[in-house]
Amino acid sequence: MNPLVIVIPVVVVLAGVVVFAASRRRDRGEAIGALSRETRKRDRGEAEVSDEAAVAVSGRVVEQQAALERRPPELARVGGGDLAEYVPPDAEAIGVSRRQFFNRSIVLLMGLGLSGFGAAVLAFLWPQPKGGFGSPIRVGEVDDVKANIAANGGFLYLAEGRMWITEYPASALERARTVYPPSMMPGLEAGLIALYQKCPHLGCRVPECETSQWFECPCHGSQYNQAGEKKGGPAPRGMDGFAMEVTNGAFTVNTGLIIQGAPIGTNTTGQEAEGPHCVGAGSH
Repeated sequence: MNPLVIVIPVVVVLAGVVVFAASRRRDRGEAIGALSRETRKRDRGEAEVSDEAAVAVSGRVVEQQAALERRPPELARVGGGDLAEYVPPDAEAIGVSRRQFFNRSIVLLMGLGLSGFGAAVLAFLWPQPKGGFGSPIRVGEVDDVKANIAANGGFLYLAEGRMWITEYPASALERARTVYPPSMMPGLEAGLIALYQKCPHLGCRVPECETSQWFECPCHGSQYNQAGEKKGGPAPRGMDGFAMEVTNGAFTVNTGLIIQGAPIGTNTTGQEAEGPHCVGAGSH
C-alpha cells in the first residue's frame, strides 16, 4: 500500500485542527482584550459620580417619582403652551369593548329566556278558547244526524270530537234508564248515542265492522254493539260515552264530560252480530 494514502489525510486533519484552535484563540483574545489605563480611570470616575448621586437622592424622592410615573395623566399640553383640562373620549367613538359585548349578550339571553318562560306560564294559565274536543260540540239537527248515520252504513265518525255517533232504538229506553246516567238520556231519548273512540282496554281507536255492524278493536279483539256495550274480548267495560243534549231539535255532545262505559253483561239493545266479524270471534 502506498504510504501517501495514509499520510495525506492525517496531515489534512491536523492542519484543520490547528486552524480551528488558532481561530478560537483569536476570537477569545478579541472578546476579552485588555483595557487601557485611561479607560479604566474614566470608568472609576463615572462610578464614583453615580455613587454620589445615589447618596444625594433620598428614598422619599424616589417614591414620589415612582408615584408620579404610575399616576395617569389628567392634564395634557396643547400646542406646547398652557395646560388644558383632560376630556375623556366619546364612548360611541370608541365603540363596544369585548367585555361590554359579552355582558350585554348574557343579559340579552337571560332576558329572552325569562320572557319565554313567562309566556309559557301565561299560556298555561290562560283559559283555552272553547271548541273542538273537550268542549260542547253542536253536531246538527237530530234528523240530519240520523240521515248521515244511515248514509255512512250505520256509523258516523266525527274527528273533531273523537267520537262515534250511532242510532239508539226507542225500544231500549226503559232498560237504558236503569244503566245510563241522566246526562246521557236526552240523546238516547232522541234516538242517538255518542261514544268515545278509544277502547277502554288499552286506548286503541276502535273502528266499526261493516259486516257484523259492531265496533271491533283491532289491537286485542274487544267487541261492542252499536250502543258501545261490550260483547267480547278483554275490555273491562263497554265503550265510554259523552253527555248529550237536545235543544230545539239540535243535537249537542259535551266532549268535556266523558261517561264511563256500561259494565260487562249490559245489553240494553239486544243487538247481535249481523254478519262475519272483522276481528276474532264474538263471545256471547
